[in-house]
Amino acid sequence: MSPKTIIIGILIFFLAVVGLSFLLTAGQKPAPATASFSAQDTDRPKAETTNTQRNLGEIKVSDVKVEDYAVKNVGTKPLQILNINSSCGCTAGQIIYQGKTSKEFSMHTQSGFVTEIAPGDTATVRLTYRPATMPVYGLVEREVYVETNDPANAKLIFSITAKVK
Repeated sequence: MSPKTIIIGILIFFLAVVGLSFLLTAGQKPAPATASFSAQDTDRPKAETTNTQRNLGEIKVSDVKVEDYAVKNVGTKPLQILNINSSCGCTAGQIIYQGKTSKEFSMHTQSGFVTEIAPGDTATVRLTYRPATMPVYGLVEREVYVETNDPANAKLIFSITAKVK
């Protein structure tokens, strides 16, 4: 093989790799900047939640259970949802805000940045539990984790308990 053929082959390979990278990243938006605050800041986001744990009682392994939890921004700056994940592949979390629902995120599909909740607004965290995905019988506890830019509530935990039969 001649040196000229080798150089042409290397150039074609390089151009193919560069072209493929442009195709794969086309349309992607850069991640928004995360606003950082300290707990002493009076002008900051503040996440407020109530009833973050629910008992589903007895359920069948074939059931799919959905629980919604409210997260209100009682602060003066936008509350950023930075990441959503879960304790198990059978459990997923979503954010519902202003009529838009994020895709489901679980243990294996962490979300990265999702949305900002305006001061005074409330978003919904939806926890979906599908026991058949990873069948475990008896008493179980599953959680969805939501990271925020509220320094006093950097990680919110929403959980369910159930007796799976």
